[in-house]
Amino acid sequence: MRTIGMRGGPVASAIRAHRLIAVLRRIEPRDRLLSLVDDLADAGVRAFEITLDAASGADDLAAVREHLSGRDGSYLVGAGTILRREQLDAARRAGADFGVSPVLDVELVRVAVDEGLPFVPGAMTPSEIAAAWSAGATFVKLFPASAVGPQLVRELRGPLPDVALIPTGGVDASNATAFLDAGAAAVGIGGAITRATPDERRALVHAILGESHQ
Repeated sequence: MRTIGMRGGPVASAIRAHRLIAVLRRIEPRDRLLSLVDDLADAGVRAFEITLDAASGADDLAAVREHLSGRDGSYLVGAGTILRREQLDAARRAGADFGVSPVLDVELVRVAVDEGLPFVPGAMTPSEIAAAWSAGATFVKLFPASAVGPQLVRELRGPLPDVALIPTGGVDASNATAFLDAGAAAVGIGGAITRATPDERRALVHAILGESHQ
């Protein structure tokens, strides 16, 4: 079954191993975006999400993929804020390794999975999370995570032990490791990583990745 294969495939395995997706939203101009990507990659980040809520989103994603191909190591570049089928198509044309949405659109999940793109829809309630997993989600994005906190991740491990969650939205240095300790597969961090100083950024990345990844 394709869903099961994606959940155990190389993209999902890499996200689980590295535990962090850096969410880069509307970083302009492109030179600044690529410089930030370099800084994050130097700090140890291996998975990036370029959001498609700007007209340049798909082109930015392709540019980041090309830029990272010139570096040593293996990197993932996914497409975020996918709300419509045309955005999903644009993500695939740009070479996205995975797709992310802030909402649950069951049909969009099924299309992505049918087309071989690991997909991470957003959900918050137990019913939404269960529906996303049943639809074939590779992971489920717990969003906005700061509104519910790590305790929800811990509590969901009981009734929904197989569901792999990626808390995103308000995740920062104060709560990232708590979400992981509660059982999250990874965390997605946007503003807290893009607004930080280089030293703060490295400290946050290293705290999440652990000594073995430094």
